[in-house]
Amino acid sequence: MSLFGSSGVRGVVNEEFTPELAAMIGMAVGSKARKAVTGMDSRTSGPMVEAAVAGGLMAAGCDVFGAGLVTTPTLAEASRCMDCGVMITASHNPPEYAGAKLCNPDGSGFSVEQSRAIERLIESSEFKLKPWDKVGTRHVMQDAVECHAMRILSGVGRSGVKVVVDCANGPSSNITPLVLQRMGCRVVTLNSNPDGHFPGRPPEPIEENLSDLKSAVVSMKADLGIAHDGDADRMVAVDDKGRFLGGDQLLALFAKRFGKKKVVVTVDASMAIDDYIEAKVVRTRVGDVFVSEEVKRAKADFGGEPSGTWIFPDQTYCPDGVLAAARLVELVGRKRLSDLSKGIPRYPTLRDAVKFESRDKAKVLRRLESELKTVSCEELLTTDGFRLQFEDGWALVRPSGTEPKVRVLAEARSEKRAAEIMKLMLSYVKRCVR
Repeated sequence: MSLFGSSGVRGVVNEEFTPELAAMIGMAVGSKARKAVTGMDSRTSGPMVEAAVAGGLMAAGCDVFGAGLVTTPTLAEASRCMDCGVMITASHNPPEYAGAKLCNPDGSGFSVEQSRAIERLIESSEFKLKPWDKVGTRHVMQDAVECHAMRILSGVGRSGVKVVVDCANGPSSNITPLVLQRMGCRVVTLNSNPDGHFPGRPPEPIEENLSDLKSAVVSMKADLGIAHDGDADRMVAVDDKGRFLGGDQLLALFAKRFGKKKVVVTVDASMAIDDYIEAKVVRTRVGDVFVSEEVKRAKADFGGEPSGTWIFPDQTYCPDGVLAAARLVELVGRKRLSDLSKGIPRYPTLRDAVKFESRDKAKVLRRLESELKTVSCEELLTTDGFRLQFEDGWALVRPSGTEPKVRVLAEARSEKRAAEIMKLMLSYVKRCVR
């Protein structure tokens, strides 16, 4: 089983993710890099994990520049003058989790090939450790937040809107309110005290976790609300009427504004994007690393996924929730968010899952591939699972990466058709898991 997922390494502190593992990650990365910057989110395990990673990096002769408490996109910005960056974060996972993300100088996460190279070093323990007089040195990077803020501000205009920012008790508290204030916004903050217990709300910015933000926007008569996850590589919004604007709606909105010729989205993104924008839509695997890779390969203007990650390649290949917040308030400065989102189609979407015995996963995958090829559809994409495009809807059949189950998603222009597509897909999946 691979150590790295689509967004780094994650696990429960001192169970799956231990200081020993953190040190090995550091030694493996340090065997290939001469200079690296480290940063961490607000989790209680952050200082412990960062110290272990930094120790491993220096043992391999790599100089370490500690940026302290920063967002993932801030760490990516700081990586521009380094060989790589190591962000200590478990993103939107619960507080008992720790993790590490590795990024390149252009902000993109380590590719599958880069991650596998690190995994092989960890498995073999063939680290290139240095003698006592050639170990790396440690430095403090004090201007990472300011450098990130300045880069964002150089690419946006003024906006005088009133905005409520929910920082999720994470490091976005030290940059998003600052950037928006400098743009001219009147900013009210929620959960802006960094706290690894996440007392305000769970760190994942889904609608059920944002009731306080929705209420605050309405009661304070704000123009919009912004919410981040634990490391601010994600951003979602609440409009001036207190309505949640989730991933597919924001994805369509950003793609319309910034996707001049070509945009990259994941296979689970709504067909609303295709119907709403004029640019060519390219679909790729779920995960910001894959979106970033495809944005670079296809030379796209914008990339994103419904989870709330947005990539603006004119500034960085890192999903930047802070930059996304700045660009959204700039748009809202010209037109109310509730009006901006009016023309975005909203189609009925159904989700289900079928469990199977874990020992049968390979067999299930083979049967799914064989069976779904017989379905009459306009297009079958096998980029990540199986995405079947019909004239009036689509379906995604995708085995879970963490559980013995097959997830099924169906979307259509009517509830009746969505239900028909879901029924059809479930019949095929259930036949394959018997």
